[in-house]
Amino acid sequence: MQYDLLIKNVRVVRPNEHGVREADIAVKGEKFFTIENGLDVKEAKSVYDGKGWLAFPGVVDAHMHTGIYAPLAEDAVSESRAAAQGGVTSSLNYFRGGQYYLNKGGPYRQLFPEVLELSAGRFHVDYGYHLAPMDGAQISEIPYLVEEHGVSSFKIFMFYGSHGLHGRSDSQREFLMIGPDERYDYAHFEFIMRGVQAARERFPDKAAQISLSLHCETAEIMTAYTKIVESQKNLEGLAAYHAARPPHSEGLAVFIAAYLANEAALPTINLLHLSSRKALEAALQMQEVFPHIDFRREVTIGHLLLDIRSSAGVLAKVNPPIRPREDVEFLWQKLLEGKVDWVVSDHACCRQETKAAKQAFGNIWLAKSGFGGTEYLLPALVSEGMKRGLSLNRISALLSFNPARRFGLNSKGDIAAGLDADLALVDPRESWTVRARESASTQGYTPFEGIELGARVKATFLRGALVCENGNPVGKPRGRYLHRPTA
Repeated sequence: MQYDLLIKNVRVVRPNEHGVREADIAVKGEKFFTIENGLDVKEAKSVYDGKGWLAFPGVVDAHMHTGIYAPLAEDAVSESRAAAQGGVTSSLNYFRGGQYYLNKGGPYRQLFPEVLELSAGRFHVDYGYHLAPMDGAQISEIPYLVEEHGVSSFKIFMFYGSHGLHGRSDSQREFLMIGPDERYDYAHFEFIMRGVQAARERFPDKAAQISLSLHCETAEIMTAYTKIVESQKNLEGLAAYHAARPPHSEGLAVFIAAYLANEAALPTINLLHLSSRKALEAALQMQEVFPHIDFRREVTIGHLLLDIRSSAGVLAKVNPPIRPREDVEFLWQKLLEGKVDWVVSDHACCRQETKAAKQAFGNIWLAKSGFGGTEYLLPALVSEGMKRGLSLNRISALLSFNPARRFGLNSKGDIAAGLDADLALVDPRESWTVRARESASTQGYTPFEGIELGARVKATFLRGALVCENGNPVGKPRGRYLHRPTA
């Protein structure tokens, strides 16, 4: 028999084509073997009826936070199961030293092997990590991380200068677990950029896929505005949090990040979860000012679906904040214009008992930041995108091909012979209502609760193996660590 698996009767959605085409998909040795009409079922060990559904490349959710609020060994299992429910086959997770995560500081030579050990055998999808250098010693480890562990992407949290995860903090060194001689400031950001660029020069064959991501918010602006909003007491909930972390704080941080990248001669910059008109406009302006820098612009499904009037209230607290409807519509406008490079979940499972204390439920200042949503990424973008005229091919580029190529997943992101046989089969005609109780995540709630979607993931295949069907995860964890750039 030629094929290990034959998926019959699907409509193939590829990122760099126009329109979809009916075909059968043959898999052999965990790779796509051929994609064409009329393949013989007698040549396959196993046959799966695709029922005319759309076949998307497996989603590369390039922005997740596994292990942030729960032990990594637990989170890896439950949240990767949720990812598989949504057609995600590659999970790239931001990770750092300091409070939360492992609650440890120190060199990545000690921390990261522990991360890998805790992860092994627990993910239901393939997985990798982006790492944030929090002190000078970790900057010096960047070449080691690239060469030894295949970590090709790094991160700066610009707002940590005076803020913790959830609001102002007067104990930054304690929160970040850095030494008394270290400062997490603009100079540190510059030195990270120089460190990443030095690694690109040291490994020229990998340079195009070694990049730096930035969470762009300005700590000083947020500190001042939070004080004003709290004292005036005329706003509450998501509207108050939006006002306390205003859009121009995002825009200013984008300007600073872009200027420092130019100074450090680092051309591979990812601007994460741009949430507002001012932030995205700033990103587009900086592309014009520094055309030699390869900026990539990211938005999240949360910022595309929710606004400050959401009934989810504090359950939708996230950094940067959920914005007013006019910002949401601007994000959609630029996404449709091709000015956004990929869409992610920014999944950070924060269980309800952690998210907001019972005695202070509704208090936006005391609620924790972040929420899960990887399981809704693909169906929501298909559902809402198609309403707005977003093509299916563009969706597959936004969710799979573009992040895969940027972050060094060269065997992922498309449906083509020789690539990993990662697939998400989607029924674009099935309407359903988001209910947290149906998710494999342990979060227990979702700010998307009650939203009606018009597309549903029916089956997810990871390297040719069925890992989720009709919302039910299948089998034991089989995810592999992604040593990047992959072959």
